[in-house]
Amino acid sequence: MGTVRKTITVTHQQETWIKSRIEDGGYTNDSEYIRDLLRRDQEQNTKLAALRQAVREGLDSGAGMKTVAEIWTEAETLNAAKDA
Repeated sequence: MGTVRKTITVTHQQETWIKSRIEDGGYTNDSEYIRDLLRRDQEQNTKLAALRQAVREGLDSGAGMKTVAEIWTEAETLNAAKDA
C-alpha cells in the first residue's frame, strides 16, 4: 500500500495532547497516532452505516405480529442457547 504525505495544522492544545499520547507509550510518533484515529473513524463509520441499514430494513419491513412478551421470550431463549 502506497503512502501520501500530508501536512496538517493543529492547535497548541492539540499538539500537547498528541505528544502526551506518545509519551504515554501508546504511539511512537505523530503519524502513528493520526493513522490510528483515522482507522478508528473508518471502523466507526462502517458500523454506523451497517446500523443505519439495519434500521432502514426494519422500518421498511413494517409492523411485526409478535407481542412484546413473545419477543422477550425469543430473546431469552437465544441468549440461553448462546451461553450454553
